[in-house]
Amino acid sequence: MFILYICVHIRIMVENKRQEKGKAIALKSDLIRLSDFHYHVHSQTSNRDYEVIKVADKWTCNCADCKFRHVCCKHIHAVEISIHMRIEAREKTKVTLSPIISTKTTTECNFCHGTNITKNGIRRNKIGNIQRFSCVDCHRTFSINLGFEKMKSSPEAITNALQLYFTGESLRNVQKFLKLQGVQVSHKTIYLWIVKYTKLMKAHLDKITPQVGDSWRADEVYVKIRGELKYVFSLMDSETRFWIAQEVANRKEGHDASSLFRAGKKITGTKPKVIITDGLHSYSEAYRKEFWTIQRENRTIHIRNVHLQGDMNNNQMERLNGEFRDREKVMRGIKKVDGAIIDGYQLYHNYVRPHMALDGKTPADKCGIIIEGNNKWLTLIQNASKEI
Repeated sequence: MFILYICVHIRIMVENKRQEKGKAIALKSDLIRLSDFHYHVHSQTSNRDYEVIKVADKWTCNCADCKFRHVCCKHIHAVEISIHMRIEAREKTKVTLSPIISTKTTTECNFCHGTNITKNGIRRNKIGNIQRFSCVDCHRTFSINLGFEKMKSSPEAITNALQLYFTGESLRNVQKFLKLQGVQVSHKTIYLWIVKYTKLMKAHLDKITPQVGDSWRADEVYVKIRGELKYVFSLMDSETRFWIAQEVANRKEGHDASSLFRAGKKITGTKPKVIITDGLHSYSEAYRKEFWTIQRENRTIHIRNVHLQGDMNNNQMERLNGEFRDREKVMRGIKKVDGAIIDGYQLYHNYVRPHMALDGKTPADKCGIIIEGNNKWLTLIQNASKEI
């Protein structure tokens, strides 16, 4: 019995030692995330990397401890601790945007910002009844309709139009839907709503830094803009599926993609450990300009020999390209290079659209940016208007 106790005690001590070594690897960042289920962990005693792969909800490693002794090795502990550390970091920097219900009550005047205000009747128009207020100090009247001031349609109609359009409906189909709801607007008005509120939301969300992972992917997809063939170059985080940056180029070969990578670093405030692309020469040139360093330990790894099947693929980017392709087909081409359609779909992908691969969450949720409320468009518009 005493011998059994000693054996169990020794086993616990060895396991704790493996956990301590795994924590040291994670803190030193001696591991590279290639995908959700694939990591490279650098050895502490040699100059080799071990493959840590998740198979059927269980992590496996090709080191001796896991392969022959069938124990949870320090490399697996390093991966698990690293995942836990990233989750904790996002929780600490989490940003929450809540709906602002301010059509009936307010605490200050819109003009002089005084607090001596009183209710002054009801403003009745086509979108419904809105409370009107009067300021005792400046003797001016005003009403609150945050984000939708001077709009002839209701916030519900406008946000419904945004949702329908970015889920795949044409402008005229959106017009027909709103007509069934008693809202008479033209398809041109709906387009102006999209342009206006896309610019408003983008200006606000650009000030928030997403907590992305350390493995990014880049790819391009061709589109027709005013009948001419163009290419949309996109940069996406592999872990959260967050669409970091995009740009429109006139050609595929010979395009300088360094501006795309530079925008990604500016938006996230960091750089990846791994950048995954296809074999396009534009990405290799951009990688050397933006990510290559003399110091090997600070150098981003560029993986460019990807294919459709196997461990080293770019299927996540192909899925994003498919989403955008479906939207572009309904439009029969984009009408303006600097239009708000691409920016608007990027906002929809990141902040509104739930993803099955993320357990029904949005990429913004995984990045620590929580958009509350059943109507995420309304929450985004109200918070963006509040900052103006």
